[in-house]
Amino acid sequence: MAAPAVVCAAGGEAEEEAEEAAAPRLRDAPEDILLEAAANAIALHPARAVLAAGDVDGDVYLYSFSCVEGDNRELWSSGHHLKSCRDVAFSPDGQKLFTVSKDKSIHILTVEEGRLETRFSKAHSSALNCVLPINDHVFATGDDGGALKVWDLRKGATILEAQQHEEYISAMVVDSNGKLLLTASGDGTLGVFNIKRRRFELLSEPQNGDLTSVVLLKRGKKVACGSSEGTIYLFNWDGFGATSDRFALRAESIDCMVPITENIVCTGSLDGVIRAVNVLPNRVLGCVGQHAGEPIEQLAVAPGGQLLASCAHDQKVKFWDISSLASIVVDDYRKKKKKGGPLKALSSKAAGSGEDFFADLREEPEAATGSDSEDSD
Repeated sequence: MAAPAVVCAAGGEAEEEAEEAAAPRLRDAPEDILLEAAANAIALHPARAVLAAGDVDGDVYLYSFSCVEGDNRELWSSGHHLKSCRDVAFSPDGQKLFTVSKDKSIHILTVEEGRLETRFSKAHSSALNCVLPINDHVFATGDDGGALKVWDLRKGATILEAQQHEEYISAMVVDSNGKLLLTASGDGTLGVFNIKRRRFELLSEPQNGDLTSVVLLKRGKKVACGSSEGTIYLFNWDGFGATSDRFALRAESIDCMVPITENIVCTGSLDGVIRAVNVLPNRVLGCVGQHAGEPIEQLAVAPGGQLLASCAHDQKVKFWDISSLASIVVDDYRKKKKKGGPLKALSSKAAGSGEDFFADLREEPEAATGSDSEDSD
């Protein structure tokens, strides 16, 4: 699938554009998007330079974005939710936008017009917290009470309902085959559900703190979960019962996490810092960006892995150029790193590369515990 057509200065077309007399200024990343209320959730379109945001007032917005200065545009807004919008997600084909709310409803909107196409009013008995489209017909939802539901739009009903978690479901991910669905929960456990067989498989041992995120790494061989205690817990794909490794960041928390490459994730924290972290070998690479002292709610990465978006309590969506992350050689970085030194700036807008309000931030990762080591792949 083609990456969004975002023309950025770092993308190799800057010189060509600069030759035109009236060419607008190109940036490394799009300008901030200012919202009327704090966003709980953001999502990036799978094929276009389009971002969706859901806010605490229940409103949903769709924006086009560009690295051309002044070129961001609001495309439409929807105010159908009665309470806070908790999560937004595009369908795999990019034609629909799924939104879930504290009002217990699921809305499915057309991306082109923002028209409400499908509504499940009382979808759960508790406030909804997350939504995950699995394919063009099937999607999953998780709520504040720990309930999971998997829906089939062709039937207009659920095909799997489970109440295995004791606390809210914070995040979900599905394997590349669309067979196993993994859930992260506030009760500290990772849940495993078989969509194909429509059944619950198992819960992991509880970890310290809430599990706030779950992502797949190492071509699906590793599962990483972020926690409210600032630790990344790692599981082997065939060993969901217990962690194979854990890595404590010196961060206040890990509230959200997205995979950038097969080895690198970006994490968002209560301190407003977005960290890039290499997994196996476990190492903090540096700071991608920040919302000055504002807790980060969600991160989203554009297809192609060149651009990261973030939202926080400051009512802004910010964009970060992460094109350099894929080329970082972890072993070389370790040799250069000074113990106790400042968190390395990994983008032009990151603290330490101009704005130094985190200049005193020190980050030296704690030694990883567990018996796991770097995969041969």
